[in-house]
Amino acid sequence: MSDTLAITDARPGDQYLVEGLLDLSFGPDRRTKSSYRLREGNRAIPGLSLVVRDETVGLAGTISFWPVKIGRNGHDALLLGPLAVHPRRQGLGIGLALMHAGLAGARAQGHSLVILVGDAPYYAKVGFQQVPHGRIIMPGPTDPDRILHLELSPHAFDGVAGEVRSPQQFAALPAFAPPHGAESQEQHAQA
Repeated sequence: MSDTLAITDARPGDQYLVEGLLDLSFGPDRRTKSSYRLREGNRAIPGLSLVVRDETVGLAGTISFWPVKIGRNGHDALLLGPLAVHPRRQGLGIGLALMHAGLAGARAQGHSLVILVGDAPYYAKVGFQQVPHGRIIMPGPTDPDRILHLELSPHAFDGVAGEVRSPQQFAALPAFAPPHGAESQEQHAQA
């Protein structure tokens, strides 16, 4: 591997290589995790699926960002992940470089909030913070200590609360009138 990382957009033909790297990094049961419920039927944000290629191992790293909606009002956010680095290339800064490049791209596209489920000490290196318990609800069982957020613009997390859904899941929700008093609860969360 060269001393400089060449981070490039993932190409359509990379899908099988990315899936192979994800299986190698996380195992085949990775698809049972709650974040995968948010990717089903969803499409990664164009320009924010990145890879690092390597002559020896093929793909040395990959990252993607997915659109999600949070809460009854459908606050827009990105879901970071999966982020994977080939086991033979870990410890070289590839994961951090992919995050820096992906987050810079997300800012440039005008996105303001990113969430993820992951290891807080690792993701804190780029500014992620733990979400207060119960403020964001992921689909399926999720360790609340691993739900993290990063504001890409000031105050982007203010008032954001509720269930996280893919845009398709959010669009399928029935329209309903909030129960008496619910308006004031949500307004209080947004204050």
